[in-house]
Order: sequence, then C-alpha cells, then structure tokens
Amino acid sequence: MDEREWLARRFEESRDHLRAVAYRMLGSLTEADDAVQEAWLRLSRSYDSDIANLRGWLTTVVGRVCLDMLRQRQIRREDSLDSVSMPLSSGDGRRDTVADPEQQALLADSVGLALLVVLESLNPAERLSFVLHDMFGVSFDEIAPIVDRTPAAARQLASRARRRVRGGAPVPNPDTTKQREVVEAFLTAARGGDFDGLLAVLDPDVVARSDGRTGARGALAVAQGAATFARIARAAQPALIDGAPGVLASQADGGFRAMTFVVADGRITELEVISEPERLRELDVALLD
Repeated sequence: MDEREWLARRFEESRDHLRAVAYRMLGSLTEADDAVQEAWLRLSRSYDSDIANLRGWLTTVVGRVCLDMLRQRQIRREDSLDSVSMPLSSGDGRRDTVADPEQQALLADSVGLALLVVLESLNPAERLSFVLHDMFGVSFDEIAPIVDRTPAAARQLASRARRRVRGGAPVPNPDTTKQREVVEAFLTAARGGDFDGLLAVLDPDVVARSDGRTGARGALAVAQGAATFARIARAAQPALIDGAPGVLASQADGGFRAMTFVVADGRITELEVISEPERLRELDVALLD
C-alpha cells in the first residue's frame, strides 16, 4: 500500500466525523461535503508524517474551511447577491454523494432544527467556537488560531454563543395551548389529506403567504393547496416561533422552512411558509415536545 492509498484510507475513517462537524457549522449537507472535500485536498497536498493526531488536524482544517464559507455568506448577503453553492470537485478520498431528503432529515434530527436556526444567528467566529468546543470537545487553545483570537477570547466567543443558544427561547403567551391545538389539527388534516378537516380549522377569509408574498385567499383555496402543506407537515416538528405555535421542517437542499400561523377564535386566519435564510435568521425559535 503506497502512502496516498494509506492516507485516503485514514481520511475515510474520519469522514463521518468531519461531515458532522461541517454540517453543524454550515447547516447544509452539500456545503458540508464541499468542506470535507477541501480538507482532503489540503491533506493530500501538504501531508506531513509528523502529524501526531490526524483526526484533530483534519477537524481544524474543516473548521477553517467552514469559517471561510460562513464569512463568504456574510459578504454575499451584504452585497445583496444571490446565494451560490461551492462546486463539487472529484478526486481521491471522496465518495460521490447526493443530498437526499431522508439523509438531510436524519442529520437535522441529530442536530435539532431549532439549534441550527439559532446557530444561523451567530457570527462565524462565535459559531465555530461554540460548535467545535461544546459539540466536539476541541480545546480553546486549538480554536484560538482558527478564529485569530487568544484562547481567552475564543472562550468568550463560545460563552456568548452558548447564552444565545440556551437563552433564546421565547415566552409563550396564555393562548399558546389553544393555538397549538389548532395548529396540530391543521397538520393532522394536512398529513392525511383531510379536506374537511382543513376547512374546519381555517377561517373563511384565511390568507396564505410564502416568504411575504400573498398566495391563496379563503378557506377553500387554501385547503385545495393541501398537497403542498402535506409535504411540510409530514416532516414537521412543532415549535414556538416568535412566541406562537408553528412548525419547522428540513428541506432537501440543506435549508429549513418554517410555517407560522395566526389563530383567532379557534381558527387559522393567516399562515405563512418561510424559507428565505435571511428571514429564518430573524426568528426566535424553540422546539416543542
């Protein structure tokens, strides 16, 4: 076995770990695979036999790559450009992968949709410090050079992120329980294609929106869109969104959708599907049991 083949085998042993790190950093399976592939390219170009802890070295490299990708996201947002994905490249040390919905759902479940949404609200350095230290046990001495900070400053970054993650849940209002019952009735009807069940929980003048754009109006028109809602409902996790019952659901491209509801007198008067990353980052989210 030559050195390159040996190195590729060692890399494969760490692939799942590296992918998990990248996914928690980026929230996208496609981008996570890009980051892992970049780590392989850097390893194959600059492998040093004196590396004592290859897994740790690769974790650090993936962290740096993810940090660069997160910063590029911020630059694109600030420049008002459309989000683009990094191209996948082929080469040794990588399996061809497809971001199928089932795999996305499993990864999202393992991380927690609400956590990923909250992580999106952190700046890149805070996010990396929190994820590497709190989720993967990387020391602040190792994190510090990645974020160009001292270990003490890296610790503060993680601490700020931790407070945001643990303290970001909104306080429910007194009508939350009743509203949640209405939302759950809607989801049950949508999952089962129960047209009459949908009409029972929709206000006659209900308005449906998608990322701020008005779509269907009226209970009949909204209920006729049950197929769209069913796809979301089947993968939905109940959540408090800005203090009101709603749902979160993963998407095949690695993103997330939120569905929010306005309930009055036991019926849904407004509902909205939110998928734009910028709007999702503005939401206060907490998963419900």
